Amino acid sequence: MEIEKKLFANLNDRPVYSFTLKNDHGMELTCIEYGCIVTKLLVPDREGKLENVVLGYEKMQNYLDHSPYFGAIAGRVAGRIKEGKFTLDGKEYQLEKNMDNHHMHGGSEGFSHKIWAGIPEKHDHALSVTFHYISRSGEEGYPGTVNAAVTYTLTNQNEVLLRYTADTDEPTILNMTNHTYFNLSGGLDRSILQHELFVNSDSYLELNEESLPTGKLASAEGTPFDFRSYRKLKDGKESDHPQTVLAGGGFDHPLILNDGKDEPPIVLVDRKSGRVLEIATDQPCVVLFTSSQMKDDAELQEGVQVQEYLGVCLETQKHPDAVHHDHFPSIVVREDETYEANTKWTFKTE
Repeated sequence: MEIEKKLFANLNDRPVYSFTLKNDHGMELTCIEYGCIVTKLLVPDREGKLENVVLGYEKMQNYLDHSPYFGAIAGRVAGRIKEGKFTLDGKEYQLEKNMDNHHMHGGSEGFSHKIWAGIPEKHDHALSVTFHYISRSGEEGYPGTVNAAVTYTLTNQNEVLLRYTADTDEPTILNMTNHTYFNLSGGLDRSILQHELFVNSDSYLELNEESLPTGKLASAEGTPFDFRSYRKLKDGKESDHPQTVLAGGGFDHPLILNDGKDEPPIVLVDRKSGRVLEIATDQPCVVLFTSSQMKDDAELQEGVQVQEYLGVCLETQKHPDAVHHDHFPSIVVREDETYEANTKWTFKTE
């Protein structure tokens, strides 16, 4: 197992380093200090061929100019916050409105746009890099100075462990996630529409016309949102369900995960390559996004142009816009608490 640290770019007179973690089976994870972005993930197919299975760029400038959060950490709070407002302990806070009239993924200068400090480490049968960032009180309008850390660990079992931790010096809100776009075909050989997905979920969050949760937990039964048996992602594109139409012909919805099952709650499969991604998490929901409205405005590292349905995001987190719905899990973190979230990606073949 080995770790390689290289200069990726210079940004505002600061170096941005990349870290490539390689296990004994040839699987590689590359990530950079800017936004904790996962830029490349080499995974074997059923024949043992190693290919990249995530959307990413070769150059920093594309991440600055064109990236729809490719591989990045979204925070402090992932997803939309209605009108950028929330009330905490009787005080109202106004965040930046960077998505129409709403706050999105922590703001235009959120965690995804910061340079973190990466520290690599070797373990028995695993490699890791931990990124650190201090978000000062008032940044993007959020209260409290937050000391955040994100750790990516690659094991010899072809697992990627994602661990998020943070503490704060005053009450604030936190709901971090990773925004990697997966395409298990390898080398972006084709779209994700033929990928099949299983999710142990009975319900999803209904969205309004501004893609904000209405607060209603809608039943998945008999809808395109029922992934309790494997179904192809193309079902969302072909559906006339009002919610898939709202998402531009696909999915951009939080699926509420069930408790108490032994199998991984989320499994993505590409039958042609044989690649399988199993996702386990301690978070209560996963936002399924099939990039149905992604713009053709840049070239990816494989030389393929960005296009709709080229990647699928599976963003494990707490419910979006939780600050406006009391029955959603709370995202408030106080001075005597530590924020922690964990997700595991396991890559296999069939």
